[in-house]
Amino acid sequence: MSHSAGTVRPSSLWRRKPIEQFVEGTGAGPSLRRVLGPWALVALGIGCTIGAGLFSLTGIAASENAGPAVVLSYLVAAVGCGFAGLCYSELSSMIPIAGSAYTYAYATLGEFVAWIIGWDLVLEYAVAAAAVAVSWSRYAVKLLGIFGLSLPPRLCASPYETVHLADGSSAVGLVNLPAVFVIVCVSLLLMRGVSESARVNNVIVAIKIAVILAVIGFGIPYIRTANYVPFIPPNTGTFGQFGISGVMRAAGTIFFAYVGFDAVSTCAQEARNPRRDMPIGILGSLAICTLAYIAFSFVLTGMLNYHRMLNDPAPVATAIDQTPYGWLKLAVNFGILCGFTSVLLVLLLGQSRVFFAMSTDGLLPRLFSQVHPRWQTPWRSNLFFMVATAALSAFLPISQLGHMTSIGTLLAFIIVCVGVMILRARDPGRPRGFRVPFGPTVPVLGILSCGAIMASLDGLTWIRLVIWLLIGLAVFFAYGRRHSRLGRAS
Repeated sequence: MSHSAGTVRPSSLWRRKPIEQFVEGTGAGPSLRRVLGPWALVALGIGCTIGAGLFSLTGIAASENAGPAVVLSYLVAAVGCGFAGLCYSELSSMIPIAGSAYTYAYATLGEFVAWIIGWDLVLEYAVAAAAVAVSWSRYAVKLLGIFGLSLPPRLCASPYETVHLADGSSAVGLVNLPAVFVIVCVSLLLMRGVSESARVNNVIVAIKIAVILAVIGFGIPYIRTANYVPFIPPNTGTFGQFGISGVMRAAGTIFFAYVGFDAVSTCAQEARNPRRDMPIGILGSLAICTLAYIAFSFVLTGMLNYHRMLNDPAPVATAIDQTPYGWLKLAVNFGILCGFTSVLLVLLLGQSRVFFAMSTDGLLPRLFSQVHPRWQTPWRSNLFFMVATAALSAFLPISQLGHMTSIGTLLAFIIVCVGVMILRARDPGRPRGFRVPFGPTVPVLGILSCGAIMASLDGLTWIRLVIWLLIGLAVFFAYGRRHSRLGRAS
């Protein structure tokens, strides 16, 4: 290189990777296997979307922010996701490569923005996966308890959590082994192959959809209309505590529940016919999950007054107690466990594909893009995240970091909406398997709606995001920019 390694040329930060290079690069060496059809992609989206948000966040958002109007919060979040989902569909049909928003940003906004969003996705997926594993552990212990089986409490909690022992005393946890167990099992499945992983996910999705329909169907007769009054509780005088601001704050909190279709877009390089199948997978899973969220939250807040959900770790179980169907509680626990498992599977799948794309471009070490010659999966990337995520879930009480994941998702959505407008202006003639309707209106509405939800999140969440991005900038200038394949080629 003609310039010193320590010199940063402003123009080099904005260099874009041509779309042709993305497509041409997929043919060199072992590549990911194109085995996913439209239903498999829809199921992956549902698998990642329906989980913690439905069973856990609904009660929290209703009791602390929105009351019965949590139904509107899910609708607001879905509208923002709908605008972004349309933009994702257009870009994924044009650029059928692993990497999601990172890849789209590289083609439209340049290497620096691509790195920021890729680094942001690292946090989004890793924190979310670890948090889901911790939640999975709690429900697994509860389900074993129903059958009279128990595990040592100190081996089911992190060192920062207090547990109650059989003799009535309290102690500090040691390690969350069930969380480690499920991460290792899911990671090994993902290493083995994406088609095998998709088949397992299909079965899990069918089970949890059946459980959700059972709760809605059996719960409707036990709805009390008085629980819907007032539908939007008056604001307490504090922003985010009921009223319209509470509906918006709740929408920001539960946005974590809509991360699924972003994960679908990370699988574009493994779709059989990405131009047709990616829009079906993204928009189909979003539509199904939105209907499930709205119906479920409407029934739950009708069965159980939102005041009673405050500090209730299992509001769904409390609501079911009002029915004579004791078996439904067992089914819900099993459905929740299945839900967490499929969410974890798709999050770890998406995480490894983002790292695969960034490594392919030279911004991360080469080991993350090495594909197993027989399994055709980025197995070393899977192995790395198996260890890293297992360590986080084993030793940190991170289940409260839903807000951190939400803000990361929203930032990715905004970048994708901007990318659609830029490509429309810069490359209008390029074939698009799917085209966002109404010109720039939808991307602009996506930016505004996602930005409004971001603005409603608390200050601590913003501080965490800024700190994480500052760490990412240090890594970029120390390694990524120096090893960029696009930079070396130029």
